[in-house]
Order: sequence, then structure tokens, then C-alpha cells
Amino acid sequence: MYTSESQAEHNASTRFHSNITHNTLALILAGGRGSRLHQLTDWRAKPAVPFGGKFRIIDFPLSNCVNSGVRRIGVVTQYKAQSLIRHIQHGWSFLDGRFKEFVELLPAQQRTADETWYQGTADAVFQNVDILQRHDAEYVLILGGDHIYKMDYSKLLAEHIEKAADMTVACLEVAVEEASAFGVMGVNDAWQVTSFAEKPSDPIPIPGQPGKALVSMGIYVFNAKFLYEQLIRDHQANDSSHDFGKDLIPYLVPRYRVFAHRFMNSCVNMASGIPYWRDVGTVDAYWEANLDLITVTPQLNLYDEDWPIWTHQEQLPPAKFVFDDADRRGQALDSSVSGGCIISGATVRRSLLFSNVKVNSYSTVEDSVILPNVVIGRHARLRRVVVEKQCVIPEGLVVGYDAEADRKRFYVTEKGITLITPEMLGQNIHHVGR
Repeated sequence: MYTSESQAEHNASTRFHSNITHNTLALILAGGRGSRLHQLTDWRAKPAVPFGGKFRIIDFPLSNCVNSGVRRIGVVTQYKAQSLIRHIQHGWSFLDGRFKEFVELLPAQQRTADETWYQGTADAVFQNVDILQRHDAEYVLILGGDHIYKMDYSKLLAEHIEKAADMTVACLEVAVEEASAFGVMGVNDAWQVTSFAEKPSDPIPIPGQPGKALVSMGIYVFNAKFLYEQLIRDHQANDSSHDFGKDLIPYLVPRYRVFAHRFMNSCVNMASGIPYWRDVGTVDAYWEANLDLITVTPQLNLYDEDWPIWTHQEQLPPAKFVFDDADRRGQALDSSVSGGCIISGATVRRSLLFSNVKVNSYSTVEDSVILPNVVIGRHARLRRVVVEKQCVIPEGLVVGYDAEADRKRFYVTEKGITLITPEMLGQNIHHVGR
């Protein structure tokens, strides 16, 4: 129960956060391929890759924006963006332009005099500066479109304002041996950034925590006018690669007020007090993050009504399980099965099935991630696989039991996860050149 005094403080805080988010423009950088996902990104950008049974990766930063009250959003696209564009058009058209709410697509258009495609993350923003300036925002929130997490951006923005920062970088702690894949920061007692190194070979640990390093999440808040000035300056620098991590941040840190924001302070739905953030940038990481969702208590809570993940909601019938004979029983155990699926006399164990998957009689699927619109033929046996959309698994196919044999037809990771795509099965559904 709120007292009258605490209720007044709560209302004032809510209004403060509302004013901040209303004056913020979010820009999601969603143009990357994500080459470490191999054939999963042959035909789509990484942010468009399906995740969690019914979502796309980009739904997470988009949902964080909407749930945080940031409802003016630009999505910067480049690599094979059609799947991503179609998803945003179908799933994110509910924002109301009458209230200056929108999700605006910003494809690479060679808008500058140089007539180049996006050269780096900072250049991708620079090439859209004229569009951003028209929205007359006070703050610009820069986000990646390819990570899985829940974050209240209003808390990040409030801290940025409280510290009178020019730029704020969201950060998290990772093991030192993993830090070389990130931008590594040093901070003082006030959490002002004192050093920044992009993907260093020998990361500096956090003082007093020799096994941990403080790394950038690729989430930035800028005062809008300051950002535009720095983008123009960086564009004119001949020795710059026009990237936030490689060029812009190292330039800003010794000259301006750059602060770090601890992800723990704005993470939503932490399990056991541990903030959840995943880069599902490899097939192994993608498989692991999806299968974590079927555990009894997942680290990522998708059942939270207070912080939902929004997406394009297909109108599908409920999942169906048919036949109950001793050798032909339709069942799914310790699994997640999406709408439109039919498990017909087959067994699914410890697996995640996206929409419209058909598993035919006498088949078994174990420890696997099956993307939408897959048909699995009779007597097939799949274990520790990721199956791409639209695959038709032939009758009797066995995968996941002999890695050497699997490598002759499919992509097998270092941890033994097998990726199956239509092209690997000789099913050329994209019809390139025809």
C-alpha cells in the first residue's frame, strides 16, 4: 500500500519517466548479417531470425522500447532485409501516429554525397541524421537489433539525465576470457568511463574482481544535438572506420562526460538476481538459448504479463496430439509446442517447436529446435538439431547420432549441434536464378 506521500512520489517519478521517454527517439541497428549463424542468415538478417517459438530476435528490443514508453522508433536495415521488413510491417503497425508513435524503417539508401552503403554503426546513424533531426527528439537511444534481453530503457534514460551525461553506455559484467568479443570499459567511483578498448586481446579486469570485465552492451544514450555534432565530426575524419565502438566512443571518453549504466539496475525479470542478456550469434548459442526456455524455471521469463514480448500474432489453431497406441503415441515431454503444430503418433522430448510443425508417425525429436512450417516424415529420428523453416525431413532420416556422417550433408558445430536447411536437403525453396 502506498502512503499519500509515497503515492505522490511514485506519481512524480512516473511523470518524469514519461516525459523523458516521450522526448526520446530510439534507433535500432538491424542491418547485420550475423555470419556466425551460418546458413540461418543466408536469406535473412540476424535480427529477423526466429526465436522462442513465435518471436523474432528484433521483437525483444522493440518490445523493450514499447514497454519502456519509448514509442518513436527507427529501424535501420541493410543486409537481406525483406524478411525483417515484412515482419515489422505485419507485427508492429499498432503504434498510433496520431500520438507521434511509430516504427519507421530506414533502409540503406546512399543518402549522403558519398553515395555509399552503411560503412559502420556510426555511419548508419549519420546517413539518417536529417531524418532523425526532423523528429526533434531531446535524446537518442541507440540499440542493437540482435540480442535477447528485457530492459527498462526509462531507467537508463533517467540515470543519463541525473548524471548530466553527454553519452551513457549500458554495460554488464562478463568473464575476462569472454571479454575480448566486446568493448571493455574502465570506470571511476562515479561510474564515469575512464577508458574504452574495442575487442582487446588482453581485457582489463574490474578492480577487485580479477575474473570479471565490464563490457559494453552496444546500447547507448546520447543528448541528440551532441550526437549529431559528433557524427558529423566523425564523418569528416579520414582515419575513422565510422563505428561507435572502434572510433566514436574512444574519441569521446577522454573529452566528454561518458558514463556507464549497470544493466542490473534496469534489467526486467531477473532470475535469482542475475540479469539475462544473450548474444545468440552462433548456432550453439542459439540452440542453447532456445532450449533454456523449456526448462522448469527458464532464465528468461516469457510469461510475464507486465513486460510482454510483442510480435506478429498469426491466427493459428491450437497444437494437436493424435494417436495413443503403444508404438504410435502423439506426445511432447518437457517441450514447448506452438500453435498450428500436429504431433501425429510421434514423440517429442526436450524440444522447442515453432508454429505449423508437423511430426509424423513413429518419429522422434529430441533436444531440438524446429523452426516454422517444417514437416518431419515418418520414422525420422532427430537429436540435437536446429531445423530451418520450410524443411521437409525425408522419411527415415536419422540425424544427431553419427556426427561424421552428418557432416557430409549438414553443418555440425563444435558442440555437436546439427543445422539442417532446405538447401542441404536438396529443397531449393528460394529459386535463385530461376
